Amino acid sequence: MQRREFVQRSFRGSLGVGAAVLLPRPLFARQLPADITTLSASALSAAIRERQVSCHEVMEAYLARIHRYNPTYNAVVSMVADDALLAQARDADQALSRGEYRGWMHGMPHAVKDLAAAAGLRYTNGSPLYADRVATTDSPFVARIRAHGAIFIGKTNAPEFGLGSQSYNPIFGATGSAYNPALTAGGSSGGAASGLGTQMLPVADGSDAMGSLRNPGAFNNVIGFRPSLGLVAPGNPLSRGLSTSGPMGRNTEDTIRLLHTLVPEAGLDQPMALHQVLSDDGEFDAASLRDMKIGWLGNYDNYLAMEPGVLRLCESSLASVATAGAVVEPARPEFDISTLWQCWLHLRHLSRVGMQPLYQDADTRALLKPELAWEIENSLALTGSDIQAANSVRAGWYRAIERLFETYDLLALPTAQVFPFSKDVHWPDEIDGHAMDTYHRWMEVVIGGSLAGIPVVNVPAGFDGQGRPMGMQIMGRYGDDRKVLQFARTYESVTGHLDRRPRMIEGV
Repeated sequence: MQRREFVQRSFRGSLGVGAAVLLPRPLFARQLPADITTLSASALSAAIRERQVSCHEVMEAYLARIHRYNPTYNAVVSMVADDALLAQARDADQALSRGEYRGWMHGMPHAVKDLAAAAGLRYTNGSPLYADRVATTDSPFVARIRAHGAIFIGKTNAPEFGLGSQSYNPIFGATGSAYNPALTAGGSSGGAASGLGTQMLPVADGSDAMGSLRNPGAFNNVIGFRPSLGLVAPGNPLSRGLSTSGPMGRNTEDTIRLLHTLVPEAGLDQPMALHQVLSDDGEFDAASLRDMKIGWLGNYDNYLAMEPGVLRLCESSLASVATAGAVVEPARPEFDISTLWQCWLHLRHLSRVGMQPLYQDADTRALLKPELAWEIENSLALTGSDIQAANSVRAGWYRAIERLFETYDLLALPTAQVFPFSKDVHWPDEIDGHAMDTYHRWMEVVIGGSLAGIPVVNVPAGFDGQGRPMGMQIMGRYGDDRKVLQFARTYESVTGHLDRRPRMIEGV
């Protein structure tokens, strides 16, 4: 089965809706939950396609939830007017009446991360420099979402220019975790993850350079998937830098569906290792854990500082996986982990070279967050030798990871080094007594997957005694996106962490 056929099929709904859509509408309606927003995206898609619930009803339900809770959580920003959205929903219903089905997201509300362009919507990048900018065209992956029938209701909040794993900016403020809005939702896809965790969005897009799909996934108890570099935006993965767009979902099934939407048809500029990732057997059935071998990287033999409780939660979840049939054992890469950080810094600074004019102009420099100014200052000091050395370390790291995959099917380590912290704190300056010397050092745990360019999924690892969520990264060999997501589906059913819903708060 080819990908285009797959994305137009109904998944077997995780809430049992796949069977229910065969029932007459009155009987089916009685089986729907009281709040349509509790349906998974896959189940909602099936219900809309079979016209068991109207797009207008769906939009009304989501708008009601957003108006009730978004003032507290601040996940969705730059909202389109209700009247305009309801009119688009009626148009989607009329299209279905004519037999026109636009795709699996037909009539579903969607908010695009505010680091990407969606025609007709504000496109601020979280920066006062672009507070009033309105996009005139869609980013390529946004155009694919639109083509599958989604109705864009607004944007999801993100930190200024995506810098930092804490989603705050001077235009919209900070986004709160779905499980405690006083705590950060993470970043940079914080609005997306909070919107999912609070069920204000059915599914969400994001992007990831330094854990920006994974960290918010962990802090909101949802799935965040960083694809192999080159899958969503074809091209030489190493020459493309560090960042990639990717999907987020309330469960793995929804995440897989959105991944198929984000990825263009395989082209000549897509690495050959990725041409078959999404073709054929597109359902991505759950993986068998029998004979699967997982290497637990932990904190890299005490190299990384961890808040107490993080490792324990991850190890407890892995114990459940082992009980279900997998082999889990400690793993150690044959590599000096300490060299990765300087490599990361050089490449991160390099990615900000194009922003140097904003720094060199005194008027625009005054509007930049201090962390961005610091990145640009360091980009100005980069030398050719710095870049060459960083690329050499990166290549060596990739080879070390490849050697581990000769022994293990997958690798695991925590998604974050700390639990969600106050959203009034820009970034933690220490972890368990260890000082953090930069605004992103506390997220050093994610750079291994980013530098290798390999597929990484955040899966939930449970909650600490304060009810704060944590996640775990599952990494696969380059191009093994399918295997990583198949494991995530099995893990989801083995652990049950996604079943724990937040206690919603309004009026804070």
